[in-house]
Amino acid sequence: MVRFEPITSLEIPDLQPYRTLRQPFEHFKKGLFVAEGEKVVQRLLETSIPLVSILLTPEWFQVYEPLLRQRSEALTAYCAPKALLERIVGYHLHQGIMALAQIPKALKLEDLIQQSEQPHLFVALDGLTNAENVGVIVRNCAAFGVHGIIVGETSSSPYLRRAVRNSMGAIFKIPIFHSQNLVETLTTLNTTYSCTLVAAHPHTSTFLTETPFERNICLIFGSEGEGISSRVLSICNIYAAIPMANNVDSLNVASASAVFLYEVARQRSYKNFSDIV
Repeated sequence: MVRFEPITSLEIPDLQPYRTLRQPFEHFKKGLFVAEGEKVVQRLLETSIPLVSILLTPEWFQVYEPLLRQRSEALTAYCAPKALLERIVGYHLHQGIMALAQIPKALKLEDLIQQSEQPHLFVALDGLTNAENVGVIVRNCAAFGVHGIIVGETSSSPYLRRAVRNSMGAIFKIPIFHSQNLVETLTTLNTTYSCTLVAAHPHTSTFLTETPFERNICLIFGSEGEGISSRVLSICNIYAAIPMANNVDSLNVASASAVFLYEVARQRSYKNFSDIV
């Protein structure tokens, strides 16, 4: 059920999350996230993730009114002129449509395992603090059929606004498990669920093309500056590197994730990719 409310000011109390886009951690603590941009909001509207409100121009309301009318939850559609909305994040960033939604209920690790087909393919994030990189990795994971993402306690959440934006809505297609202790979580994956832990680690002589990925796998990607922490590296079964020329020692972590995941898909013969012939 949607309630249409025209507005001429952003000072309405319920719009506070939209006015504080530079405080994404406060949103996360409240179990909320902000989706921005046409494609991201449309993909959100097509899911069952509970919405709190939507802020958009009258033109966008006309486009998305049918989807909004189909929602089962009670929400308010705040409509404002584009010039007013541009005061939030600036002319070049705002497309005239944003939504506030609830972060999905936290998964248990066993739930993530049970809902994933075999051979499992998971990705774990260790110390990734750049939300844009996290968002791109989420999009890569969705594109290459990853069954779930494990976010370590030192990594940014994929539900931060910039991560959601850079995922282009792929965050709505892939389960997320927030680990409070990544070493313990990965150890459980390895010992209880027979997942081989593969570290994306540039300082090894073993290339990813020499690494078998047909088994249950959890790929681990480390921080943008320091890579995977020593504690996590110490429990990994395999270290694998991307072969590179010209003495380049590493790629941006989001780029590296795409290369690794492509190699996994290649070895698994794309068997789960209906759009690849």
